[in-house]
Amino acid sequence: MTQIAEPPVTPLISESALADRVRVLGEQIQKDYANRELVIVSVLKGSFLFAADLVRAIDLPMRIEFFGVRSYGAATVSSGEVQITLDLTRPITGADVLVIEDIVDTGLTLTYILEQLRARGPRSVNVCALLHKPSRAVKPVSIDYLGFTIEDVFVVGYGLDYAERHRNLPYVGVLDQPPKKP
Repeated sequence: MTQIAEPPVTPLISESALADRVRVLGEQIQKDYANRELVIVSVLKGSFLFAADLVRAIDLPMRIEFFGVRSYGAATVSSGEVQITLDLTRPITGADVLVIEDIVDTGLTLTYILEQLRARGPRSVNVCALLHKPSRAVKPVSIDYLGFTIEDVFVVGYGLDYAERHRNLPYVGVLDQPPKKP
């Protein structure tokens, strides 16, 4: 079997720093949503590891939904076009919804997701994002619970990918010299 040469990944946020921050976010969310049932909407594919760890850190009644979107493809910058790849399976009318997102950079994808969800009549919609790149913001979005603010670097690991690779890294790292798009 031939090995595919991968660009190196430089660690940015360690596995232990991720675990500590997820625990703190879970405690805050649990406090803020006390005595309420929560609908978690994990934005696929990138947030699945973060969402899995986060829901285990929240001791509340909840149901979990998945909302699949794609805006990068095999590129390292957003295409600006959002495609829904998987929709919710149950209604969210009247529900308290917490959107779990891996990274907010331009804000275009998250704005689209929030518009789609708010049109379905939930009681509330809030956002929890693992990472935020404020220097890339095109559309300002409110992030209610934030893991880390990072510089404008292309990151992989802990669910984030480059061309569907590197999601399984236990840390968030910077992809050194990502291949150029042909």
